[in-house]
Amino acid sequence: MPLSSRSTVRRRTLSTAGATAVLALALSACGSSAGDHSVPGMDHGVTTAGSSPSNPTPSTAGGMEGMPGMNADDGLAAEKNGYRLEAEPAALPADRPTPFRFTVVGPDGKPVTDFAVEQTKTMHFYAVRSDLTGYQHLHPTMAADGTWTADLAALQPGSWRLYASFTPAGGPGKGSDLVLSRTVTVPGQAVDTPLPAASGSATADGYTVTIQGDPMAGMAHPLTATITRDGRPVTDLQPYLGTYAHISAFHEGDQAFAHLHPETRAAGGDHGGPALTFHAELSRPGNWRTFIQFQTAGQLHTAAVTLHVS
Repeated sequence: MPLSSRSTVRRRTLSTAGATAVLALALSACGSSAGDHSVPGMDHGVTTAGSSPSNPTPSTAGGMEGMPGMNADDGLAAEKNGYRLEAEPAALPADRPTPFRFTVVGPDGKPVTDFAVEQTKTMHFYAVRSDLTGYQHLHPTMAADGTWTADLAALQPGSWRLYASFTPAGGPGKGSDLVLSRTVTVPGQAVDTPLPAASGSATADGYTVTIQGDPMAGMAHPLTATITRDGRPVTDLQPYLGTYAHISAFHEGDQAFAHLHPETRAAGGDHGGPALTFHAELSRPGNWRTFIQFQTAGQLHTAAVTLHVS
């Protein structure tokens, strides 16, 4: 082959290899994900096309799988990895306590009855209205046949999303943290409450909770919650669910769920505070309504803070 022809072939080969490398890097970046850290804890809901109260579809924001807001473990699906959240009622009564019964069906089509303990409980159950008001964090009881009962406090009219957070202790999902959810309707005249502006702090029962940090969507980031009372640091926090505080968060607009993991576990006694560090992975940009639960003198307190995520 003439020298000029061999040089042309070599240039084409190098060009093709370079393009292949660039494509591989792009695909690798698009494939990165925020990770799965949903462990078990008020109405701004958006329902995507094809979803329904009995079979909701995870909300997405366009783009590629694995990018912030895309296909994250956000708790918006009723089924994942072969596990399915089943419940009969599509509507619940308003203004009075009511039990909500459900089962978790495994990949074999049978109710799951073997669950691992996570933060001292085998099931964490959450309820929040579409405007992110009415937050409830419950620990249901399970019957021998795998039927769970969550005793909900009175619900105001509107659309509610109910989340079950659990970890199978056996089977193909053993050790995997899962959050599944379904929506229910509470009949009556629904009046939405505007989401409070992002401020980083809130008060509850005389306590002030301030959250510091600059979370970015789809990235792990530490947040610090500091608790004070009358301007003085609180140092008598009691253990609650194995740590000194529990934080769960819900995204404005689609109710995507996130659990913020404490960096340290409670050592015992009422010696926690005033500063508590959490591992946060929030999948979407925008506002998140964040609920901080902590205990003093045997009383549980819940403060709600609006955080803005870049």
